[in-house]
Amino acid sequence: MTRVLIADKMSERAEEILHEAGIEADVKTGRSEAEIVADVAGYDGIIVRSATMVTKAVIEAAGALKVVGRAGVGVDNIDLEAATSAGVLVMNTPLGNIRSAAEHSIAMLLSLARRIPQADSDMKQGLWTKKKHSGVEVAGKILGVVGMGKVGMIVTKAFQGMGMEVLAADPLMTARRAEELGVELVELPELLERADFVTVHAPLTEGTRGLIGPEEFAKMKPAARLVNCARGGIVDEEALAEALRAGTIAGAAVDVFSEEPLKTNPFEGIESIVMTPHLGASTEEAQVKVAEDIARQFVAYLVDGDIQNAVNLSVTIDPDLREYASFAEVMGSFLGQVTGAAVKRLRLGVYGRIASRDVSVLVISALKGMLAGTVAETVNLVNAVDVAAHHGIDLTTDKNSQARNYNNVMVLTAETREGERSIAGTLFEDRTPRILAFDGVDIDVRPAPRLLTMRYPDRPGVIGKLGTTLGNARVNIADMAVGRSSKAGLAFVVLTVDDPVPDEVIEQIRGLVEGLEEIHLVNLDVPDRI
Repeated sequence: MTRVLIADKMSERAEEILHEAGIEADVKTGRSEAEIVADVAGYDGIIVRSATMVTKAVIEAAGALKVVGRAGVGVDNIDLEAATSAGVLVMNTPLGNIRSAAEHSIAMLLSLARRIPQADSDMKQGLWTKKKHSGVEVAGKILGVVGMGKVGMIVTKAFQGMGMEVLAADPLMTARRAEELGVELVELPELLERADFVTVHAPLTEGTRGLIGPEEFAKMKPAARLVNCARGGIVDEEALAEALRAGTIAGAAVDVFSEEPLKTNPFEGIESIVMTPHLGASTEEAQVKVAEDIARQFVAYLVDGDIQNAVNLSVTIDPDLREYASFAEVMGSFLGQVTGAAVKRLRLGVYGRIASRDVSVLVISALKGMLAGTVAETVNLVNAVDVAAHHGIDLTTDKNSQARNYNNVMVLTAETREGERSIAGTLFEDRTPRILAFDGVDIDVRPAPRLLTMRYPDRPGVIGKLGTTLGNARVNIADMAVGRSSKAGLAFVVLTVDDPVPDEVIEQIRGLVEGLEEIHLVNLDVPDRI
């Protein structure tokens, strides 16, 4: 008998769907890790929401566990590394609360524009303050959408229907996709300068943390209003509070906070802000839908072997391609971190003996590496192609049985509106990876967790300056590779560093190296052997 543990409170529909499929479902909620560990053995699956932590201890105690499911999007409460090591599939329900989250953003923006919460508060105190709460129309105004994922697109369509012009800032959106959606694709600074309303729908990553802070508020119109129903931490809350108090912007509506629940409220006493306690997905319909979705996914997997919305799926591939798929992902990650522009097409050239095989997993692995950490969706080998299509990225593959100088070579090229960026690599006979070229410049680099890459006009003394600057910052250089387009042409340098390079050191290097075209700290998840 297949058994599933429902460890958090959720709609009864989940239990019903499992029972209808002949799966035994036990509902045991509100328990500690020790209590779950004590009786989790024998369960084939565990379903949670956000309260229960599925830790390494829980996974190890389960023994026969096949799948863990999150009735929702985030899987921060599930130990993915432990699950993967144990061969346990992890699923989520990424679409269950999309509509509710979008509707809440729409409601917050309209409430902000028409001062509905403030007027409601006065009315309940017996005050008739009609003149005080005169609002503004959204029709004819400019809406700036930061992040054009599924929620952002629903919000966009809703306000386009209300007569708003839409600006979009999204590093992964192409001009073609923007044209299809009827939005103007711009960089964030321009969006902030022109928009009357700004609504945030980006994921929280190291790149988006503090995305909108003091400098960004200074760019906005005094009459502009900001909405954040995405993730706490994207907007600098102290800077927002100061901007509201100073009248730098006219108002804000916030549903998410860097600390939840709020212990210290930076917005206390500010009348021009609307706040809700992370209610974006808190609708009856969303709660029912995520419960139904995860239960149906469990039935599909446990009964039929059909995998849906897998977060940590590992693909079984030809042994001769397994190592190349891992390296393709590393190459994609490298390219994604240095490209810095929306990719229109990702092209993988495969040359040599492996070109005779089905290499689709290689381009998907490269895509996974390029997109990971830059989109709201969890990107894996199952959904990477769909994510690419959603962002308007075309995938192409070139194959040739001949490879110059090596048995097998992969060349990954990203086409953007600013041109092409490319990286070439191979695996040596002992399966150690090597980057052979970047943007057509030959170079020999062994991928490492931290690489500092620079491109600048080739001239004497630059390497010495770099070594001194990093040494003074106590950053150890483990290896160095140099390539150049021609004598006295552009030099491409890759330093393998043992320590993180602080932002201020990177800025110092910018000032030291005359003509520096680009500098990137590239972080790669790469083992000693692929």
